[in-house]
Amino acid sequence: MGRPAEAEPVKLVVGMLSAYPGAFAEAENRLADPLGPVDLRSDLFAHEFTEYYRDEMGHPLLRYFVSFERLLRPEDLAGIKRFTNDLEDRLAADGEWPAARPVNLDPGYIAPAKLVLASTKDHAHRLYLGEGIYGELTLLYVRGGWRTLDWTYPDYRTPDYHAFFERVRERLLKQRRETARG
Repeated sequence: MGRPAEAEPVKLVVGMLSAYPGAFAEAENRLADPLGPVDLRSDLFAHEFTEYYRDEMGHPLLRYFVSFERLLRPEDLAGIKRFTNDLEDRLAADGEWPAARPVNLDPGYIAPAKLVLASTKDHAHRLYLGEGIYGELTLLYVRGGWRTLDWTYPDYRTPDYHAFFERVRERLLKQRRETARG
């Protein structure tokens, strides 16, 4: 019989989607207060995978990722998703950008073997985390590389994203080694 054990700490990542590059900086600043300092930033990526957000967010859309220095417990993801949803609402209410939704914030975490994203939408491949939030296994790390699943979003299949997630994963492993050494 297996024995319950605490989960190993994971690395928080937040994907941001916006037509307004200034919204990335504002969101990053507001995320850093409760979540701690950002340690890794991606390049800006053109997001040309869907027209789904066009009316609500503007065009052309860009994607940007950040990860945070402080490691977290996987069970913290539900509360973080609720926080990022509230932050999206506050950024929209500020009226600094002309779109109804100036930025979309997608938190998730990287563990050595996976990338998990948070969602408010249930589906067959999502598990309930609590607080109205579901977790989606989006990518697997197998034999030295990221592997997609049938439901992996098209943009999360790209080598550029995988390269950033590899940097985050390497940082996570380094932090875990440093913590183990004490």
